[in-house]
Amino acid sequence: MLHMAPIISKGRYGKFIHYILTALDFLILNIAFMATGLLQPSLIATGSRTVWLLANLTYIPVAYWLSNTHKSRTIQMDHVIANALRGVGAHALLFISAIYFVGIDHIHWSAFAIFYGICFVIFPLWWTLSRIIIKNYRRGGGNFANVVIVGANSTGRQLLDEINTDYGFGYRVVGVYDDNPETDFPGGIYKGPVDYLARYLADGEKIDEIFYAITGNDEHMMKRVVTLADNHMVQFYYVPRLNGYFTRGFELTAIGSMPVLSIRRNPLMSMTNSFIKRTFDIIVSGSLILLSPIVLIPVAVAVKLSSPGPVFFRQKRTGYRGREFQCFKFRTMRLNSDSDSLQATEKDPRKTKVGNFLRHSSIDELPQIWNVFIGDMSLVGPRPHMLSHTEEYSRLIDKYMVRHMVKPGITGWAQVNGYRGPTHELWQMEKRVKYDVWYIEHWSMLLDLKIMVRTVINALKGESNAF
Repeated sequence: MLHMAPIISKGRYGKFIHYILTALDFLILNIAFMATGLLQPSLIATGSRTVWLLANLTYIPVAYWLSNTHKSRTIQMDHVIANALRGVGAHALLFISAIYFVGIDHIHWSAFAIFYGICFVIFPLWWTLSRIIIKNYRRGGGNFANVVIVGANSTGRQLLDEINTDYGFGYRVVGVYDDNPETDFPGGIYKGPVDYLARYLADGEKIDEIFYAITGNDEHMMKRVVTLADNHMVQFYYVPRLNGYFTRGFELTAIGSMPVLSIRRNPLMSMTNSFIKRTFDIIVSGSLILLSPIVLIPVAVAVKLSSPGPVFFRQKRTGYRGREFQCFKFRTMRLNSDSDSLQATEKDPRKTKVGNFLRHSSIDELPQIWNVFIGDMSLVGPRPHMLSHTEEYSRLIDKYMVRHMVKPGITGWAQVNGYRGPTHELWQMEKRVKYDVWYIEHWSMLLDLKIMVRTVINALKGESNAF
């Protein structure tokens, strides 16, 4: 996602919403404080007024830090929940440090555990609920911003369509202006050349934001619109030309004073994010390896009895940055010469009865926890493909190789959205790639946890296309 200042709520009642949300944050904090006092009296023992005061004072810098989240019109629930959890974690660090700095030592550690256990539950719930209320309020006509689009072209039309897909953004497009219109707009929304916009503003009409969508070398036009915005105290935004290479995941960076656009955001390029994901992979895969004999022994016996051959099936697959690695699975087929080129089908005669069960329940993938532990794979990521498929699909599908910009996973965003199993048609693999690229651009630890939970639920229910 493009990193820029948030598009701040204006329009009717807009300037008050983030103050209301911040005040309610303090209310939620105090509800959690009182609930903890009832469950663990040491929190409100001697010096409870000082403890209560510190709890509120240390939330002030957190509230300031999170203020842009409350002001933003663009609401993505995974970011909202992540910011709520970050806020609780930051408050824990500040509050507990302040408690011990002033010499209060009567509070039992369990009081902090209860207090922040409550906070880690109710703050994400409250933030999620508040965003749902705000979006519904905007859809009902409240908290809107009057905006105009300068640029009657494909980019301006795409922006208009995007705004109109969800009135929860709170935008009302009152007009589109351009001296040289290229694209038709519905319902008379095109108002005329930019001079008409100047007259509209001069007449005192209320405009909150201008989105400038004209590209090219017409610097005079841009300066003219920027001057209009400045003179009438209207927020100005530049909308870059959209095409097949740019998604909403591009980033704005800089080399010195020169702005530079990266066409694709990859959060796992961050050393911190990469370290968090790798640490999680090691802890979970290491724990599962210690527990694996519970499943490994009976499955190994069943595989050996099902047909002659090894317990494990090893296959070269394409991994991170296109590097090959040996992917492990429980063997589910009789030994055959097509295993490296031919995908399994629903009634594949190569499968054994035991193998059919292992595939349908996803147990055949469990040996890949070793791939995760040694670093070839991650718990969550795009599924690794056979080398022959990588060679074939990289020629046929745009952005196919982008999916190798992160480590492959045991499960992934495409799989929990129904795109698992064989791909008989090209469009099926195109859809899978689309989901994989989306995952790369929107990675978060919360998204990984969500995918893992959905994977377990799907495995328990049984998946119709797992064969």
